[in-house]
Amino acid sequence: MSRQTWNSFEEMRKAAEEGNPQAQSYLGVSYQNGQGVKQDYHEAVKWYRKAAEQNDSVAQCYLGFCYQNGLGVPQEFGEAAKWYREAAEQGDPAAQFNLGTLYESGEGVSKNYAEAVKWYHAAAERGEPQAQFNLGSYYEQGHVVPQDYEKAVEWYMRAAEQELAPAQCNLGLCYQTGRGVPQDTQKAVQWFIRAARQGDKTAQHNLGVHYASLEISDADAAGEVEPTDEAQ
Repeated sequence: MSRQTWNSFEEMRKAAEEGNPQAQSYLGVSYQNGQGVKQDYHEAVKWYRKAAEQNDSVAQCYLGFCYQNGLGVPQEFGEAAKWYREAAEQGDPAAQFNLGTLYESGEGVSKNYAEAVKWYHAAAERGEPQAQFNLGSYYEQGHVVPQDYEKAVEWYMRAAEQELAPAQCNLGLCYQTGRGVPQDTQKAVQWFIRAARQGDKTAQHNLGVHYASLEISDADAAGEVEPTDEAQ
């Protein structure tokens, strides 16, 4: 379903007050983020609830987020799961991912990794990068699903191309070790660099190790490294 747009904040507010669920959802976002109005989580929740009760999936997801994080309402994981599920079953990828995280942590629902994977997969298919990364991790580890490095690489790649740094780092490791792809140090380094530029500490470490090993190799080739009997 396409989302409506309004020409001004006041026009959107008027539509929200007249009962338009999309306008109510957007007004909730405005109050949550302090855009055009003073930040007010209670007001955000009020408008999210109005839209959520009219089955607006975006509002349902935001309302779940408010319950999960105690924004404008007491923290209540059961309510978070309820609203995420309402939105997830309508195909909202953010809600599907968030519901998956609750099943993975056992917050608000009974811990169930198979359910987590189910919702991650649904969100990943709709392009949610965090879900793609998590799904890749499950396939790489062989947790719940059969271990499949090629599938892990496929999902890491989708997330990495959306600039998700941990996925870029893991993809680099796959290229470095030849897991799921032909071993390719150059591609590994390229992905480490992309992740490192975003501040990913693991990627920065991996790059450091790579460059240090090159320096040692170059020095060794030039005869600059003295043999040592010390255990490494």
